[in-house]
Amino acid sequence: MTGTQWVPLALARDITPGTSAGTVAEGAEIVVWRDTDGRAHVWEDRCPHRGMKMSFGFVRGDHIACLYHGWEFDEGGTCRKIPAHPELEVPGSICVARYGCTETGAMIWAALPLGAEAGELPALPDAVPVRSITIEAGLISVANMLLNEENAVIEGALATLDSAHGPLAIGVQPIRPGAVTLHIATRPGASTETLLAICDWAETLRRTAEKEIAA
Repeated sequence: MTGTQWVPLALARDITPGTSAGTVAEGAEIVVWRDTDGRAHVWEDRCPHRGMKMSFGFVRGDHIACLYHGWEFDEGGTCRKIPAHPELEVPGSICVARYGCTETGAMIWAALPLGAEAGELPALPDAVPVRSITIEAGLISVANMLLNEENAVIEGALATLDSAHGPLAIGVQPIRPGAVTLHIATRPGASTETLLAICDWAETLRRTAEKEIAA
């Protein structure tokens, strides 16, 4: 994948209000966090002070605080509090770089690369998240395996296909050369048995892809 695009970073249910998680997309370190009102945010995973990962920090309302020195940033990425200098009027130039972010199809998406304007991501149908799985194989290899499935189509970073267990929507997140994460969702109303079967299908896909790379 190259150029400006929307890339899925997580299943929406995995980033609960008041939490954060670090991830990597196309080699870029990224923090995905959700404020306590439920809004998702996607930023560069680096505090501008000493470079500590923001994903190690703490969400406080609509702010996130760095673990190292407690610098606190609002939802716009601007630093609002420096605990060591409580009376300081923090310069507005101190901020964390933000990615364009949207949430649809049971996934959280970011506009890559940093600073890109990828246009509006079309709303995806309602879906039930199943699981995310990382495959130690190249993007082309994984994409070709997905395309071997029934009625498979890949548009941008989204693959849709008909599996033996029902229709799947799969967000494709390139981590780095040789590693890809798939975020898998299916139609609402799927039974527990079906969800478990999809998990087994995903695990088989991972093992097959990695075995082919190792051969």
